[in-house]
Amino acid sequence: MNKTFIILIIAALSTSCEKKQTEVKLINRQNFESQIDGKKVDLFTLKNKNGLAAQITNYGGRVVSLWVPDKDGNFEDIVLGYESPEGYLQSNEIYFGALIGRYGNRIANGKFTLNDTTFTLATNNDDNHLHGGKNGFNNVVWDAKQISDSELELKYLSKDGEEGYPGNLNVTVVYKLTDNNELEINYVATTDKATPVNLTHHSFFNLHGAGKGSINDHMLQINAANYTPIVAGLIPTGSIESVKNTPFDFTAPTPIGEHVNDDNEQLKYGFGYDHNFVLDGSGLRVAAIIFEPKSGRKMEVITDEPGLQFYGGNFLDGNDIGKEGLPYEYRTAFCLETQHFPDSPNQENFPSTILNEGQNYTSTCIYRFSIHQQ
Repeated sequence: MNKTFIILIIAALSTSCEKKQTEVKLINRQNFESQIDGKKVDLFTLKNKNGLAAQITNYGGRVVSLWVPDKDGNFEDIVLGYESPEGYLQSNEIYFGALIGRYGNRIANGKFTLNDTTFTLATNNDDNHLHGGKNGFNNVVWDAKQISDSELELKYLSKDGEEGYPGNLNVTVVYKLTDNNELEINYVATTDKATPVNLTHHSFFNLHGAGKGSINDHMLQINAANYTPIVAGLIPTGSIESVKNTPFDFTAPTPIGEHVNDDNEQLKYGFGYDHNFVLDGSGLRVAAIIFEPKSGRKMEVITDEPGLQFYGGNFLDGNDIGKEGLPYEYRTAFCLETQHFPDSPNQENFPSTILNEGQNYTSTCIYRFSIHQQ
């Protein structure tokens, strides 16, 4: 009797531990029910049939949490973020999980010339314009409509002159969590005046789990034979160069940490990896594949954009305390941002980012999750 009782207790404890490991701990919607700039802030939950869950707030269009399983079926939240709007408002890192616009990445000296007119933008990164300026799309409250259990639509009107940009830009972004374990992001925009547009998404990922260790062991492949070198301030030189025989050669799966501390001028300019890769091919294709060997979690990045910014968490310093009270330490997250190239409005040989009246801007980014097969 005693032996049977002990076996039952062990079995119960084992089951309890398993449930604890696989539990998806959603953030309470009430945590986000507030107002910013007189507009209602909310939190929306998307789910698919396989148990994946994404929580998105209309403040900055941010992915707040993203739960995906490992090879044993245990779920972890793999994106950095906070459990309330106050966390984002007070954070040193203001882009966690955010939609970025009008222009993702940098525009040199906050200036560009279009149709013989020079426009001066808000500068928020030393003398440069970064991610749409001081009040970019990451810092506004979007109009939100939950279309289904797995789909959320966000809309925002960026008015003529906002952050220095010409034209009224109507933007619609749809997040969809598919039953193929994909977080799909579709962007559409129109304008009534010619304007640069370069929209992207800025989730910080860690496939161990948010705040749960270094990303140096993550195996990264970027399908790009070339990249755009930078100078101080992370502004492109305008040239396109081969990744071959450089620390930027991720054409085969390579640990992120293998060359990040090499004595390389480009790595010094970026304080590590913070560079745009010129993607091979065109149309909707796989831009990057990354997996974490221990958990087996694998993420593919699929896009129709010409470029991909790989950022290795160089400016995380442990001062931001995120979900579950975990500090976000140096190089404990990575970003893979689908995009046109940085500073394109000032670089004639880069693909154009100008949207004209009567045209439709469209862009797609898909993060697909699976288990890496050894």
